[in-house]
Formats: sequence, structure tokens, C-alpha cells
Amino acid sequence: MFVLGVSLRDKKKQDQVYPNIGPIFGYFELVSLIILLVSGIAMLHGFHLIDILLSDDNTKVVRLLRLKLWMVFFVVIATVIHFTIALKTNGKKRSKMQQLLSRGSSLFIFFINLAILHYAIVIRTILG
Repeated sequence: MFVLGVSLRDKKKQDQVYPNIGPIFGYFELVSLIILLVSGIAMLHGFHLIDILLSDDNTKVVRLLRLKLWMVFFVVIATVIHFTIALKTNGKKRSKMQQLLSRGSSLFIFFINLAILHYAIVIRTILG
């Protein structure tokens, strides 16, 4: 959705597209986030990583995993902010602050998800 917003420069077209596609994409995003959280929790339990995370272990894998978990936490917070604004303002005029928070959280979610994916690949590579 972020890429769509960047590619649609015309404000009138954005106003036509977002109210129709936004909610559909939002629910897809919510399902994806739930899958990410459930699979992450399963991985933590399946590989007994919770004990390692709570230990004093400071190896590269543990540092990267902690960093990735913090990024996931912030994505969840940004998603809550974005969803709250989107649900309150769908089809309505947004204030400047709502617009800033909505677009900022969308941009943040997009780039942090890329970083989360990167660290998932790095961690998986290290674990073999």
C-alpha cells in the first residue's frame, strides 16, 4: 500500500483509491502480522530460544534475535497507530497530524519489515 501511495502522486486519485483498497489491504496486513507473531512465538518455543533470550548470553545470534524482536514490537505499535487512524478517518478528511502519523507509520512499517526480513535471513543462515 505504501508503494501505491508513493506511485500515485495525484491527490484526487489517492482519495479515490485509498478508501476502497485501504481496508482490504489493512485486513490482509493484520492477518500477515498475526501470522508473523504466531510463527515467531512457535519458533521461539520450538528452538528453545526464550531461555537463551532471557540469559546473559551475548552472542551474535542472540543480539540479532533481540534486535529483530524489538523491531517486531515497534511494527506492532506502528500498526496499531496506523489502524486506529485509518479506521477513524476512512472516507473522511484527515487532520495534518493524522496524515503525518498515518503516512509516517506506513513508511516506518514498510522499511522496518524489510529490516526484519533481513535479520530473519541472517539469523537463519547463522543457525544453519
